[in-house]
Amino acid sequence: MRDFPKIWFLRHGQTVWNAEGRVQGQLESDLTDLGVAQAHQQAVLMAPILAQEAPPCLVSPLRRAQQTAGIALGGHRFVTEPDLAEVQAGRFEGRTRAEIAAEFPEIDARVQTHLDLFCAAPDGEGYAQFHGRVLGLLRRLEAPTVLVAHGLWGQVLRGIICGLEQDEMAALPNEQGCVYVLENGTETVLR
Repeated sequence: MRDFPKIWFLRHGQTVWNAEGRVQGQLESDLTDLGVAQAHQQAVLMAPILAQEAPPCLVSPLRRAQQTAGIALGGHRFVTEPDLAEVQAGRFEGRTRAEIAAEFPEIDARVQTHLDLFCAAPDGEGYAQFHGRVLGLLRRLEAPTVLVAHGLWGQVLRGIICGLEQDEMAALPNEQGCVYVLENGTETVLR
């Protein structure tokens, strides 16, 4: 496994669709009041890092990540990076798990985790392509970097760095309002 630079990973704050249990994928949904508060928590955690190290910051083009970065990075300059967009979940986007179960019972019966569900979506991106997109971005990083993106994107990122298999990635916690620090194949969570 290649050594990657140190990464500070921030998942966006809670959105309206997170609260409703809807699959977002690459569709848009705004931060809730809780999501804004979570981004402010991240701002407190990131302030000393950004002041001391001034790392480059890359942010998903999706509005919820842009909103989070605008708060959590405290005005620090960032670059929008298309490869940080969440996995494209095809025909599942905008639907609840109950709606997916009703329309796609065979898929619902065989998947247990969000990562598996999103990657099994008809007309979606799929796991292999999604994993390749995350790994491709990691391979382009040349210095310690802040990444602001999405829950499943973060699970795959963290799994790659920590040497995990897909089922282990899918079981990782997906917290909002914290900062995942990834360095030398290990993860530390700042809260």
